[in-house]
Amino acid sequence: MPTPPIAVLSDVHGNRWALEAVLDDIRSRGIRDMVNLGDSLYGPLDPVGTAGILMELAMPTVRGNEDRILLEEPGRHPDSPSLSFVQSRLQPEHLRWLRALPLTAVVHQELFLCHGTPEHDSEYLVREVTLAACGLLPAATIARKLAAVAQPVVLYGHDHLPALLGLPDGRLLVNPGSVGLPAYRDDLPFPHAMEAGSPYARYAIIARSPAGWKIEHIAVPYDWGSAAAAAKENGRPDWAIALRSGRAS
Repeated sequence: MPTPPIAVLSDVHGNRWALEAVLDDIRSRGIRDMVNLGDSLYGPLDPVGTAGILMELAMPTVRGNEDRILLEEPGRHPDSPSLSFVQSRLQPEHLRWLRALPLTAVVHQELFLCHGTPEHDSEYLVREVTLAACGLLPAATIARKLAAVAQPVVLYGHDHLPALLGLPDGRLLVNPGSVGLPAYRDDLPFPHAMEAGSPYARYAIIARSPAGWKIEHIAVPYDWGSAAAAAKENGRPDWAIALRSGRAS
């Protein structure tokens, strides 16, 4: 049976400018249902403005690893200027919202939501990082991570790269890409970069048709110059580069 389209958002990272542009695009298409795959507020941009928008929308939302980190004791990560920036600005109501987010969720009985994997918010679901490269895991390895998931569609985020993958059992895995941060570097488990290659804000649309699931990956232009200027002003010139270019350097 056909279902109304659902907009899938992930990894907003406090980028209010990108979020507003994505929401305008969603509304222009007449889409009412939305879900959010986490990492909503962490970033040297506008966490409070972003929180206000997301809390008012009250869409189904799961917890990302950097949502969880924001709830940890201030000063626990002294080498993270973005963390201290966001923690100093969030109010008790924002923290209550973050604290209430589940690790996973099921929507419309057929869509399974997680940020990383069903068990770990900080683990890549489909990608393996080695000293040499960052590539897709074998389908059997991904299936083992999803052994307890019965839904036919898994919506995930965390690596910021739009993707549509199929498993041998017929399940679909959809990453909408990142609304608010198109590229980043990380040191764990080995130094690596994730790069979308352009500065557009990304999300996905999913709907079930008589022929099967229809997936659209959407790239939305927005005022990434203002977002980059905010990142630079708030001590993250590396984020400014990523926001302007979609590349980590």
